[in-house]
Amino acid sequence: MTPEQRSLRARIAAHASWATTSDRGEKARKGAAALLERFERQVDPDGVLPAEERRQRALSARKAHMLSLAAKSATARRRGA
Repeated sequence: MTPEQRSLRARIAAHASWATTSDRGEKARKGAAALLERFERQVDPDGVLPAEERRQRALSARKAHMLSLAAKSATARRRGA
């Protein structure tokens, strides 16, 4: 499967999921919490940091990730123009 096909399949699944969601806010909160947990595991895989330090590092890792996605998006838009 090509990356484009995989992306399309994921987009279809996401829209189908949102179409059957009654509490959109709760679903979004759960998704945001799960994403932050992913970054917490990334920055502290052994769970040795104090909770607040782990959270702050995870927030920074999430910001870095989002900025990286934004940079890639801008590059792709420039190529397409």
